Amino acid sequence: MGKYAKWIGGGFGWALGGPIGAIIGFALGSALDNLKKEENLHNEPLTTRGDFAASLLILSAAVMKADNKVMRSELEFVKQFYVSQFGEYKAKNYINTLKSILEKDFSLDEVCTQIRSNMDYDSRIHLLHYLFGIAIADREIISTEVKTIDSISDYLGVAEDDFGSIKALFYKDPSAAYVLLGIEPDATIPEIKKAYREMAMKYHPDKVIHLGEDFQKAANERFQKINEAYETIQKEKGFS
Repeated sequence: MGKYAKWIGGGFGWALGGPIGAIIGFALGSALDNLKKEENLHNEPLTTRGDFAASLLILSAAVMKADNKVMRSELEFVKQFYVSQFGEYKAKNYINTLKSILEKDFSLDEVCTQIRSNMDYDSRIHLLHYLFGIAIADREIISTEVKTIDSISDYLGVAEDDFGSIKALFYKDPSAAYVLLGIEPDATIPEIKKAYREMAMKYHPDKVIHLGEDFQKAANERFQKINEAYETIQKEKGFS
């Protein structure tokens, strides 16, 4: 299982079939038999239609298609992510599947509902960080990409303040520090301290150890941003 175990070690229990199975089945299409033969030669199992890695391809495609054009930088971001998680060989098969998914229309609501029923809340939150990574791969996030990720967040059942906190990592404005902590600029010092403690606990890197190195790295970055936001507010408000 190797690195793949890091993804399913959290007890996701992905079931075969459903809307995800139908989309992946379409993407594999007539190439399925050839992929099976090639996989057998390498003595590795073929990607199951309902596993998390394949499901993530669908969400990736939704964000990549949000601006009606697929950028090479976005495809490279996804490719490198899959290489880091599964190795060159498996990543190649996943990317080929992704290219087919990009050509198909699908119900984002149904896909997210299936993912939501098989994934814990903390992991769903970290999914959004990955999706924003795709959006910013070309160094610019446009409104349609944000809208798509917002819809995914809603379908996944992620709270608005959690989504806003993650979004703030990619959008810099004067109130970003407050948005990151999920509070208003006129919040009292006790409210600020409470919000910081809650955010620090919610986004602690230890919560995503089972998701692998890439997600843990992203969690560390987000945790650092939360601390920086808190320090910014401390200086502005003059408290310690």
